Amino acid sequence: MTSPEPPAPRSGPPAPRSGPPAPRSGPPGPALPGRARVVIIGGGVIGTSVAYHLTALGWTDVLLLEQGQLSCGTTWHAAGLVGQLRASESVTRLVQYSADLYSRLEAETGLGAGFRRCGGLTVARTGDRMTALARTAATAEAFGLNCELISPRRAAEMYPIMDAADLAGAIWLPDDAVADPTGLTAALARGARLRGAVIAERTRVTGITVTGGAVTGVRTDAGDIEAEIVVNCAGQWAKQVGALAGVTVPLHSAEHFYVVTDQIDGVHRDLPILRDPDGYTYFKAEVGGLIVGGFEPAARPWVAPDELPYPFEFRLLAEDWEHFSVLMDSALHRIPVLADTGIKKFYNGPESFTPDNQFILGEAPECRNFFVAAGFNSVGIASAGGAGLALAEWIIEGQPSSDLTAVDIRRFARFNGNNQWLRDRVGEVLGLHYALPWPNREMETARPFRRSPAYHLLRDANACFGSRMGWERANFFAPPGERAVIEYGWGRQNWLPWSAAEQRAARRDVVIFDQTSFSKYLLTGPDSERVLQWLCTADIAVPPGRTVYTGMLGERGTYEADITVTRLSAGEFLLVSSAATTERDKDHITRRIPAGARATLADVTSSLAVYGVMGPRSRELLSLMSRADFSNEAFPFGASREIDLGYSTVRATRITYVGELGWELYVPAEFAVGVYQDLMAAGAGLGVVNGGYYAIESMRLEKGYRAFGRELTPDYNPVEAGLLFACKLKTDISFLGREAVEKARALGPRRRLVSILASHPDTVMWGGELVLRDGVAAGQVTSAAWGEALGRSVGLAYIWDPAGQPVTADFARSGCYQVNVGGELHPAAVSLRPPFDPAGDRVRAG
Repeated sequence: MTSPEPPAPRSGPPAPRSGPPAPRSGPPGPALPGRARVVIIGGGVIGTSVAYHLTALGWTDVLLLEQGQLSCGTTWHAAGLVGQLRASESVTRLVQYSADLYSRLEAETGLGAGFRRCGGLTVARTGDRMTALARTAATAEAFGLNCELISPRRAAEMYPIMDAADLAGAIWLPDDAVADPTGLTAALARGARLRGAVIAERTRVTGITVTGGAVTGVRTDAGDIEAEIVVNCAGQWAKQVGALAGVTVPLHSAEHFYVVTDQIDGVHRDLPILRDPDGYTYFKAEVGGLIVGGFEPAARPWVAPDELPYPFEFRLLAEDWEHFSVLMDSALHRIPVLADTGIKKFYNGPESFTPDNQFILGEAPECRNFFVAAGFNSVGIASAGGAGLALAEWIIEGQPSSDLTAVDIRRFARFNGNNQWLRDRVGEVLGLHYALPWPNREMETARPFRRSPAYHLLRDANACFGSRMGWERANFFAPPGERAVIEYGWGRQNWLPWSAAEQRAARRDVVIFDQTSFSKYLLTGPDSERVLQWLCTADIAVPPGRTVYTGMLGERGTYEADITVTRLSAGEFLLVSSAATTERDKDHITRRIPAGARATLADVTSSLAVYGVMGPRSRELLSLMSRADFSNEAFPFGASREIDLGYSTVRATRITYVGELGWELYVPAEFAVGVYQDLMAAGAGLGVVNGGYYAIESMRLEKGYRAFGRELTPDYNPVEAGLLFACKLKTDISFLGREAVEKARALGPRRRLVSILASHPDTVMWGGELVLRDGVAAGQVTSAAWGEALGRSVGLAYIWDPAGQPVTADFARSGCYQVNVGGELHPAAVSLRPPFDPAGDRVRAG
């Protein structure tokens, strides 16, 4: 490609510069009202979509404020790709809805969104990428999307100017589309205005008023406005806006590049979108030429979120041909004619990215009635329609209508808002768009972050750490002399023999798992039992010293949390949940404590270390260190006691997530190092070893234990999850979601969770695989891992009846099952009972 001017050297951060389209001047907008039911901050494609959908659902008292002009921030320079497939079914449905909406906007509003379905072609240069595309095609089949695996020759026929000589294959998504970002924003805005919304441009929000923990209005440079609800759609300014209300919105801007070429023979408006992820690039037809852009492996973060310039309308950053060269070289390789094609325009437009490459949606836990839709990680155009609808429903109904856990703002905590941490992370995040989507990929930047007290001891034991909610957690332990790293691949990875050895030790002897990352809360007060009886599916009116496994549901009767509750005293309960759900759990519980109830929730996560002492010799190990009686009679399953352990006093709870006799030890943080060292020393003669989370995952799947976020989500209820035993339906005690659960039980499960076991040891499942019953798509694996005790891959899967009928036990047990593993069909067996120790004899061992 020939640039319009030679690259210029530069030093320091790039300076903003003007770029098309130029800001318009015109008469001032309508006078601001003194109040509005909903105030939306930000007039890009996201903010206008939220306004459009609120008014479409009947809330017409909506005011949208834009500090410049509509679409002037990030929206206007978006590439406009509308890809149909996403990692989760619920987010895929949002994008499908977007495409449907965009196709009909012109007929409704009179303004075109530039929408057309041209299809999308994604090519693979390597076998590993081809496996990834085969998995993508299987996911599309599970979600009911049109997708086809095609040959390099067919791909070349569909995209004649492409050099396909080095390709291994491709996939074709015929429903992928493009849209005009500025036109789309204008159409959404007109649709909102036609139904009564007021849109005020050149109105900057300078403050947000909060009273009693709830938003009450906004301050602007044109006056104050009372509001019942405020929605932060401020794009890369969303972190600044959130801070005005004391809300953390973790995102950071990064430079993002593409160029527009001169005209090229053979390029026409219906040429498919071409993605070459192994070369980090994409190509889109644009007025006879191409938009050539991409996601380079190491991105360049822009200024800190609280240092963004104002005004910044329709502006770009300085050209950086040197940084763009990795994309340009790849583009020349794929489209050789570009070597003789001129460049019309270089776009370096900053965009905001989140720490995990998923956008942010939902009501902020720090401030009631303050909602956020931001951080769209270069998929804002594709996501805007569905995200706007989802957030509008959330605002009106008080809850989302589908599983939005992956994008829920409550997956982050306040510490995720640290600007230096964000800056170091987003340089990696942008590159993940086109990186190989390994199922166990770990982020590498901005680590280590949160560490348990025993972190250094696990590190010295040759642990390979993963990260969850910022916690450094041991995935596995490598033998002395081996490098404790993950060598990614689709088959058996390098660490599997080491994790398998940990599993064998837990089944045979005893293993210590550092599970400090558990979320831990204390609910105290005279009404604590009443509160928990309302929130929990199980009956928690147990004596002190007992632990109960329970779910927490929403109004729709689907899962909001999956926890254990230990009664410590008459008015004190210890709640334990997964590492990733701390903010979500706290928000769910505190918002639903009945009015006037005397109960207070405190987060004690960081004050307690947790060690899982698991295996047939766990009783023997603890008995060496304590005077407590660990016999079945004195310490039955589900019991919880304070015990002496060496020089320390800890809480021991007899419970397990790996399906073995064992105890979880809750240790005050200041004693955690000593307790860990004492356990390892005392257990030396019993074969004690360290265990990591990969072993926990394998063993919990052998036992069919569910995990929140995978098997238990806001899309599934206890009937479908097979957890009616943890619901107090045989009592007359009311609980949140009970009526919905009873209705679901009467109707029968639309999907049913089953254990799935590969028939052959060489089948490697990771989760996400398509399940076929009698050759027809009938399910999807939610989690999978190698089960050492079973000698093959094992997992959990939701299956459905392709005929649309409730999934009966007979249906689940009958039929011939297969799993699609990287495009190849492998036989498998399904079961409604755990494949390992189905009667639970080992858990209750005497």
